[in-house]
Amino acid sequence: MGNPAGTNLANAERVLFQTGNLQSRGGMSAKEYQEIKSTIHRDMLVRVDLEKLSTMQDNRARQQILSVIQDLVNTLNTPLSMVEKDRLGREVLDEVFGLGPLEPLLQDPTINDILVNTHRAVYVERRGLLEKTSVTFKDANHLMHIIEKIVSAVGRRVDESSPMVDARLDDGSRVNAIIPPLAVDGPILSIRRFGTVPLEAEDLLTNKSLTVQMLEMLRGAIKARLNIVISGGTGAGKTPLLNVLSGFIPEDERIVTIEDSAELQLKQEHKVRLETRPANVEGRGGIRQRELLINALRMRPDRIVVGEVRGEEALDMLQAMNTGHDGSLTTVHANNPRDAISRMETMALMANLNLPEKAIRQQIASAVGIIIQVSRMSDGTRRITHFTEVMGMNEEIVSLQDIYIFEKRGIGQSGKVLGRFRSTGVVPKFIDKLRASGVDVPMSLFDVNVEI
Repeated sequence: MGNPAGTNLANAERVLFQTGNLQSRGGMSAKEYQEIKSTIHRDMLVRVDLEKLSTMQDNRARQQILSVIQDLVNTLNTPLSMVEKDRLGREVLDEVFGLGPLEPLLQDPTINDILVNTHRAVYVERRGLLEKTSVTFKDANHLMHIIEKIVSAVGRRVDESSPMVDARLDDGSRVNAIIPPLAVDGPILSIRRFGTVPLEAEDLLTNKSLTVQMLEMLRGAIKARLNIVISGGTGAGKTPLLNVLSGFIPEDERIVTIEDSAELQLKQEHKVRLETRPANVEGRGGIRQRELLINALRMRPDRIVVGEVRGEEALDMLQAMNTGHDGSLTTVHANNPRDAISRMETMALMANLNLPEKAIRQQIASAVGIIIQVSRMSDGTRRITHFTEVMGMNEEIVSLQDIYIFEKRGIGQSGKVLGRFRSTGVVPKFIDKLRASGVDVPMSLFDVNVEI
């Protein structure tokens, strides 16, 4: 049983936050409120020895600081209600232990992206749709302080000599910050969030991202160790889908993951997670995905999962797929399966090995078994639009054939995207490989016509 009073207080605070009443509390302007919060923060720092508290357990330290903050808030001669005073105390506590005004957003599980367009405007993405929040920072220096807090926690820095930085939060959320002089109007912060509970296969069905038949085909393709490339645009859902597919890998196999920012949430026990490292201020010490991929081949992997191929490491990934590391998975930025082939070809050419284009295409045709195209619809939903088999080479061209597709039919009254999943009537060549691996492949899997 929870505390009813605490629940009512939390609900009241949620209403204040969601309705935008943070702009005016107790009759004061947002600027006045921010000034009061800054004053309490400064007075708290005078009263509390943070260095001494750092030796305590986190809960004890928070309680001591919260007690001091509440004393300071109670001495305020302002027309704030008890709910507003309690929230003010919590916000100051967030400045000490968290990321200040961003903490309520980080605690909201429905938010996928937090986009800070200068200190005055903060947007979020919920269910694929952008909306502006009432959250603001006191000024650009306040936002800059939060950015420095994030990047310093992972041993990185951001200043005029290094005005762009990538980092991640403790929960795996990916962070990008860019500051003046590159950001003309002030510091910019973008946070791509990842839920603490990974997406499950059943969630894909519930969200109508694919059909039961498509899911079973993917499960069988993983078991049969087909190499799979997930293609899609930014925010299309490539990483969540990669997480789901990785979950089909048997527990008795050794998995090595390679990422720019560690985002994958594999449940298997026997996994090794590798993450790239950017160069330091002097431009030294950087470790790229290609180097990690080459090293991973010496680690006796059964499967290699690369979060996203972006450059010359594409060639090494293709070679790994062609030399005994079947069942590997990766993602690529592309608008359709044909574009995904072109992107991989272009990235492989970046390795500067003077290979002819036909040789690279042959590598792709031999290595990749399936391309899964994911797209974000205009209503925010994410769907698999193409389930495509790589057939091999047809003279100079990599031959593709769609097994399943999603056909967009129009927009409903509520803005919902209407369409249907359907099979193309083509039976894939890889069906023999699935059956040889013990996967039951009834012909009913190729009879799909599902309206949504």
